[in-house]
Amino acid sequence: IGNLGRIGPILDFDKLERVMRVLALQAGDLIMDIYNGPEFEVKTKFDESPVTEADEAADAWISAGLRAAFPDVNLVTEEQSDSHSLSGHTFLIVDPLDGTKEFVHRRGDFTVNIAYVVEGVPVRGVVYAPAKRRIFYTDSTGVSVEETGAFDLQTLGLRTRISVAKPDHQGLRVVASKSHRDQATDDYILKYHVSDIKSAGSSLKFCLIATGEADVYPRLGRTMEWDTAAGHAILLGAGGDVVRFDDQTPLKYGKVDFANPFFIAFAPSVELKTA
Repeated sequence: IGNLGRIGPILDFDKLERVMRVLALQAGDLIMDIYNGPEFEVKTKFDESPVTEADEAADAWISAGLRAAFPDVNLVTEEQSDSHSLSGHTFLIVDPLDGTKEFVHRRGDFTVNIAYVVEGVPVRGVVYAPAKRRIFYTDSTGVSVEETGAFDLQTLGLRTRISVAKPDHQGLRVVASKSHRDQATDDYILKYHVSDIKSAGSSLKFCLIATGEADVYPRLGRTMEWDTAAGHAILLGAGGDVVRFDDQTPLKYGKVDFANPFFIAFAPSVELKTA
């Protein structure tokens, strides 16, 4: 698949919502079969990050489903290095198992992430945490919801619209990475009046802000676009935002190497501190 240019195809958002939800749930089942089974092999990729058969099985399933449903759209996925050379600003992007370290240590904070980026902005996404039985996604209109119930593939459960909270600036609730928190992050957090600091893995951090369970998530460490796009889409659909840490301009997608700068995800009422 070549460069589709700056506009790309216009998708049927009703179909996109259905396909992303079903593929995320199916991939979650594949992941949990391995998670709850006997010991699994953990391999190391070229960037020293871990990968398991769960990552690979989920990636194969999601990729096949997206390519069948949307054959004319560029697909970027973490586990297929050939896709990392694609160019353009409109594409589907997948992290089939975000939080592999959490998966390996059986801590439950891992997610399936699928997003659709248009003109550098993640406009639709799904984040499914199969071990926690929580699924968040943007509906066909771009509004973010959390679904509860049986997670049946054909029948929707109860969907509740989610939205960011109005923060208390005398007691902000911060969410930070469980596996990648460092001194620079702690130093930045100290710039705020904080009432609570939660630790969470994977893209769940975006979702905690989207549901009003947290107010701000600073990330002063390496991430890739597939790590953040789905959570970013859900936060946007819940009234939140994500900006670069250095100049507080919107975080954009479709960068040459798909690597993100440091960023801050937040509820818009938060008065962001400068670096």
